[in-house]
Amino acid sequence: MRPVVRFLSDELIERIVSEARTVLHTLGVEIHNDAVLSLLSDHGARIDQDAKRVFLNGEIIDRALATAPDSFHLYDVLGQQTHDFSQHNVHFTPGSAAINVLDHDTGNIRPPTSEDYVRYVKALSQLDNIASQSTAFIPADVHQNISDSYRLFLSLIYCEKPVVTGAFTVDAFDIMRDLQLAVRGSAEALRAKPLAVFSCCPTAPLKWSDVTSQNVVDCAKHGIPVEYISMPLSGFVAPVTLVGSLVQHTAETLSGLAISQLTSPGTPALYGGSPAIFDVRYETTPMGAVETMMIDCAYNESGKHLGLPTQAYIGLSDAKQLDAQAGLETSMGATLAALSGINNISGPGMLDFESCISLEKLILDNEICGMALRMIRGVEPREDFPALPRFEELLSDQHLLISKHSRRHLRAEHYFPGPSIDRANRSRWQEEGSLTLGERAHRQLERLLAEYVPSRLSADVKADLTERMTAEAQRFGMTGLPVVDA
Repeated sequence: MRPVVRFLSDELIERIVSEARTVLHTLGVEIHNDAVLSLLSDHGARIDQDAKRVFLNGEIIDRALATAPDSFHLYDVLGQQTHDFSQHNVHFTPGSAAINVLDHDTGNIRPPTSEDYVRYVKALSQLDNIASQSTAFIPADVHQNISDSYRLFLSLIYCEKPVVTGAFTVDAFDIMRDLQLAVRGSAEALRAKPLAVFSCCPTAPLKWSDVTSQNVVDCAKHGIPVEYISMPLSGFVAPVTLVGSLVQHTAETLSGLAISQLTSPGTPALYGGSPAIFDVRYETTPMGAVETMMIDCAYNESGKHLGLPTQAYIGLSDAKQLDAQAGLETSMGATLAALSGINNISGPGMLDFESCISLEKLILDNEICGMALRMIRGVEPREDFPALPRFEELLSDQHLLISKHSRRHLRAEHYFPGPSIDRANRSRWQEEGSLTLGERAHRQLERLLAEYVPSRLSADVKADLTERMTAEAQRFGMTGLPVVDA
């Protein structure tokens, strides 16, 4: 039996959704994109053009929910399926868009470089419990206008896993689409086998900017899956209560779904978000707060109630170093998310309110993900009945270390973490150098980098990607790309 956790009753979910629909119909949502306003108007929405406000009726919302798929798949650069976003299937991906990296050698944070990004992607390609990559942080050694596409470019040539990404400008979408097309070969192939998920973020409260609403439209036109990342901050730009924040999250997410589905019915999407409570003591948005995790797990229940696959930024930490707080917050979030059945769990590797990535933390978080994935497989009998023969063998031999039953089921029953997790006795730990957690993780990181095997993406496609990215960089005055050969 798969273990599960729930925070909302069916009746409470229905009330939250009903209130969100009332908010969209009565107060509306602000959209700063004339083309999107026209689209919604053409489908029967009432528009206040001066206020850029759209009032969505029940028919529009029902139509969007009816055409949105209840699941979809992702595929790697070679076209092999890696993700099944259906039911309670769980997949982990790193957090996104950090502006700093925690330097293991100095213990300080600093702006990331392209070399950091390449190290990240090479290591991630070998982490079995993290199913996809994300454009996790922003290299500071390229022009800001190509930072979105450049990260996607590096991910596509160094790692085979699909990518969770996003565009911070309207113009960046075209090159990011073309990079995916270069990998797949045609628009039809990309639509049939999606390679990336784009994060599209409304602004709290109840607002879509020109850029983010256009990204929703552009993704829908090309069949690129999106994850709606509503970010209510409880007690600041959302009601202080968790239920009130859930109403706002639902309204903002349904408005994005309407834009997407009216543009292209059937566009795949994840009912996602990155909400947080607002800690009035420090004026911060703690992603590691238990209430933040509760909102994530609860809106996941609303998404599944509406028939949609889900996503959440959870399983990360607000700590500034690789310390006990980092482990506490990350493991608690990952555990709750997995038990809740969130389909795409975004967070591994992240510190400091998602503004910093640690590659050593990513190594450790891979083990947290592995433990969580083992946990949700649950407890099931494996040739355990009748039990008597097993105990007769145990009493006879005084152990079951080499029992046929042990050898058949050891790997399925027991999760064995990598060397970053210390399970040795004290004497062996001392003999091996008395290494700290961070030192063990760093050693494993260096080992993975030494063992990296280049992506099997063809040399011709890699050359095409490099040519396209170089041309884009030259548009903004760069003479070349600061990238190591793939």
